[in-house]
Amino acid sequence: MNYKKLFFPIGGGDELEERLYGAFLIAKYFNTNLEILKSRFNANKNLYKLLVLPKDVIDNINNVIDSNYEDENLKFQAIIDKISKELDIKVVKEALENEACITVTIKHGIRSTLVENESKYCDLVVAAAPPSGITTATFETAILKSGKSVLMFPRVMRKFSLDTVIIGWNNSPESSRAITSSIEILKNAQKVHIVTSIEYLEEESSIEKLIKYLKIHKINATYEIVKTTKIPGEALLNAALDGNFDLIVAGAYGHKGLKELMFGGATRYLLEHSTIPVFMSH
Repeated sequence: MNYKKLFFPIGGGDELEERLYGAFLIAKYFNTNLEILKSRFNANKNLYKLLVLPKDVIDNINNVIDSNYEDENLKFQAIIDKISKELDIKVVKEALENEACITVTIKHGIRSTLVENESKYCDLVVAAAPPSGITTATFETAILKSGKSVLMFPRVMRKFSLDTVIIGWNNSPESSRAITSSIEILKNAQKVHIVTSIEYLEEESSIEKLIKYLKIHKINATYEIVKTTKIPGEALLNAALDGNFDLIVAGAYGHKGLKELMFGGATRYLLEHSTIPVFMSH
């Protein structure tokens, strides 16, 4: 596939090593450069500056904060080095051509702002699923403001494959864009399956037109019409898990942010329960 640069924003929090491991796996699969952006916002450091404190107290606070920040970066780098050795991926300063590699950038500032600014210069954004399926400002920024498609993966992922792909089709511009954006992935997949429901088929021929479009790219897709459930996102995820698929391709609605994703429901269910990656386009 033709991805030359992936972008992966990350802060701290739980499952840090697991999330980095998953991102490394994706870079290795695509045999390309993964740029990791580690960002941190020292809210406490800005807060105490508003207080009237003696200079020596301020200096001591600064030293403690800077020391903690440096310790955190050293631990982060140690995790990077550990995973790179385990998966045999080089950590470099400049991206290598036609070889999986990792570059790391550490910046201080508001994470969502950094992600919005830096995510525009890549082929694909890689993002770990938010904790407990609750979308964060950083995650929404990656989806809605990067201008790129996003490959979201589970927070703990020990293997990565794209042999089988399931597409959630609802006849929307977002789902159409997701399919076109993932076309190279679909072309390389061994199996591509489309699921939709009757309420999204305004024209009976629309699914046939989609099948024909994919055939132009030599993608032989199958399809089925499923019943939606009262739990938003459940129908799509059930079909993906029952079929043992490697990847879900779906559109992310823009007019309601990430409140809705495929099959007209809250994305939280899919983000919280999916154990497989999801390719999304806004």
